[in-house]
Amino acid sequence: MSVLAKAKYNFMKDLGAPAMMGLAARKKKKGRPSHPAFGPPLNCAGRLKEIMTRHYYLSRFAPGAKKVAWVSSGAPVELLRVFDFYTIYPENHGALCGATKTAPSICAEAENHGYSPDLCSYARCDLGHFFSGKTPAGKLPKPDLLFGSNNICQTVSYWYKELAHYYGIPLIMFDTPFVFRELSASDIKYMVAQLQGMIPALERISGKKFSDKKFEEILLLGRDSSALWGEILGTMKARPAPMTIFDAFVHLAPIVSLRGLPVAFDYYGLLLDELKDRVKHGIGAIINEKKRLMWDNIAVWYKLADWSRLFAERGCNFVAATYTNAWAETIHYLDENDPWTSMAKAYSLIILNHHLDHRLKLMSRMIQDYSVDGLVIHSARSCKPYSVGQYDIKRLLSDNLGVPSVIIEADITDSRVFSEEQANTRLEAFFETLGV
Repeated sequence: MSVLAKAKYNFMKDLGAPAMMGLAARKKKKGRPSHPAFGPPLNCAGRLKEIMTRHYYLSRFAPGAKKVAWVSSGAPVELLRVFDFYTIYPENHGALCGATKTAPSICAEAENHGYSPDLCSYARCDLGHFFSGKTPAGKLPKPDLLFGSNNICQTVSYWYKELAHYYGIPLIMFDTPFVFRELSASDIKYMVAQLQGMIPALERISGKKFSDKKFEEILLLGRDSSALWGEILGTMKARPAPMTIFDAFVHLAPIVSLRGLPVAFDYYGLLLDELKDRVKHGIGAIINEKKRLMWDNIAVWYKLADWSRLFAERGCNFVAATYTNAWAETIHYLDENDPWTSMAKAYSLIILNHHLDHRLKLMSRMIQDYSVDGLVIHSARSCKPYSVGQYDIKRLLSDNLGVPSVIIEADITDSRVFSEEQANTRLEAFFETLGV
């Protein structure tokens, strides 16, 4: 690694980035008045924007100073933190493309190179960025390593293989056996062997030695950050809920992109304190919380603001989601006394690597814990593993718990396959059922 690149990175980290953030804050224009259906905005939102802007900005200066890894959201990033990789999450970048409504044009670049429009739009955003350089983040650093896991879907394996081919760089994949009923001892042994077997390759690529002590410290920091995230989600059991799932979709970014780093832990401590204070004083995310809803599947990123207003105007607040819960669901398995086995469990027992009966029981429990009155299910064109079985789940939850529900067909980032008219028709019928 270059001494000059290290010096430049450290200068930007210590002086350049703070100066840029300060200038941006001074130039910040006064925002538009809050919508009357909402309570006061979260004070932490400004800090979140600073953290994520700084993360993407500094990534431009990482090549040559640090090794850069592109990581899938379900991969055991704690291992990479030991070797001081600068991590970028393509799914997080895809969500940014969706939220900024740049995804359709970036996806089209991948399609122009022969990739099917039926492929996951996160993958198409990533591949489209490779071919065109287009990104709402300004610039993404070229990776030295691709690090993924198939615990969320098989598409990641093939998508990352394509990137590894184009960039000419190593790919490390963590293979998690699907949990049909129970996780077996042989499954755990297989995964532990994989995790430990990654160390020589990571040492070679990073030029750093593995440290058991540092690994355990990072594991605990990641566990504690995820535990805070779980507490944050738990505050929405209160009436009125102090934030909405639309807020949580945004505030999810650090636990995805910065897990295992002190900045994520510190940020979630601030956010949790603010939410607890709102609960204490009865401050709700929306003014008139009539109905409490749950969301299933990944967010429809390009509709976040529109639907946040639409549901708030009807007095409906989303207080739970299977998607945001995924980063807290298995964190209790992590144990510093048995780091390898506990990591294998935590990363393989997540909702998308589990049988449908597990998902049904999880959703039933969340509906009861959060006093949910209705369920909105996003049938995501891009995420087939998440969308499979949703019509059966809808029927069973209705039969077992009597919870009104609606299925909205959309895509996580690509608005070209979304029908506004069809969605509005289904939502109007849903609102009528709820009596709002």
